[in-house]
Amino acid sequence: MKNQMKKMITRLVVLNVVATISFGAWSQTANIQGNLPRVQSQKMEEKSYFDPRDLTSSYVSWGVNPENPSSINLLEAWKKFKKKKEIVVAVVDTGIDPIHPFLEKNIFVENGKVDENNFGVDFSKDKKLKGAPLDQHGHGTHVSGIIKSIYPDVKILALKYYNPNASGLDNLNSTVEALKYAVDNNVDVINYSGGGPEAAVEELRILKEAERKGILVVAAAGNEESNIDDRKKAYFPASYGLKNIITVTAHDEDLRILSSSNYGRSSVDIFAPGYRIKSSLQNGRAGYLTGTSQATAFVTGVAALIKSQFPNLPTEKIKEIIKASAKKEVTMEGKCATGGRLDASAAITLAAQYEDTPNRQLANDSKSQAKKEEGKIIYRLAN
Repeated sequence: MKNQMKKMITRLVVLNVVATISFGAWSQTANIQGNLPRVQSQKMEEKSYFDPRDLTSSYVSWGVNPENPSSINLLEAWKKFKKKKEIVVAVVDTGIDPIHPFLEKNIFVENGKVDENNFGVDFSKDKKLKGAPLDQHGHGTHVSGIIKSIYPDVKILALKYYNPNASGLDNLNSTVEALKYAVDNNVDVINYSGGGPEAAVEELRILKEAERKGILVVAAAGNEESNIDDRKKAYFPASYGLKNIITVTAHDEDLRILSSSNYGRSSVDIFAPGYRIKSSLQNGRAGYLTGTSQATAFVTGVAALIKSQFPNLPTEKIKEIIKASAKKEVTMEGKCATGGRLDASAAITLAAQYEDTPNRQLANDSKSQAKKEEGKIIYRLAN
């Protein structure tokens, strides 16, 4: 019961990680609880829509590095990619650093100019910040950086829900408000690298409205070392069982599930990189964080790529494409519905095939669908 209450206090997918990154003459140490398009040369542009040098910059991880066999195969995806639509991703998290050099051109703003109150919304009720979603934690900035590393043209709407001084109930209520704002404003994708063991009727109602509107929600499986197929260990919003929710767990560079990560043959959809992921942090820094939060952001980035190139694809098809294109791994068998990990290149290829023949049937996990009932909470809270 004590562990359950501890989870309810934060509703944030986190692990403790110490990161030290040095760039030239300076270094910064981050002790964090965690889980632009550049000007391209003609030669680069012929090979890839985005500059391949971005994949080895100071702010990105092994998860996108084309030299790493455990990465998501992003460079090959970029070679196939052609942007057709601007994509807005709502990051429901701890806020963002709006002037971070890696992210400042990716902030979604109403009037095209970032100011102290015009780069997102703070629902955390932290009166010290006067309504601005400034990230004092680092988690939201880190997640946003991962998404940008995969889709450099993404626009990020920062929706802050997390207040370290608030109760679990207050943080849950703030989450609901943030999700409602995202859905009301018709964002393309919602990244929610958080959650907890408590379900909420209003949260489910809003996520069902997102499903009706065709908004994809990418959610973390959680970091409790649990099989969330067990109803007593359910993790929300991942366990709501809606067609528009993709649930993500984490693997390391050896393609093994993280010891901390939740899993489930029917409740979890796919693996993505989540161990010692380098990305942006608050105050212009970079550092490493670990957890299903980071894995979730990888899937969000690929979903944004697909949505940008194939804007007419239905949300449920994008989910099916990401799952059907997963790369099977023996180490992941039985741990998620696909038994595999995120493959950006395969996903873009499959999306193109689907657009050419929209009536084709994609591979799907019938066991997963049988275990989930649309629009119904099929799990109960752990006691």
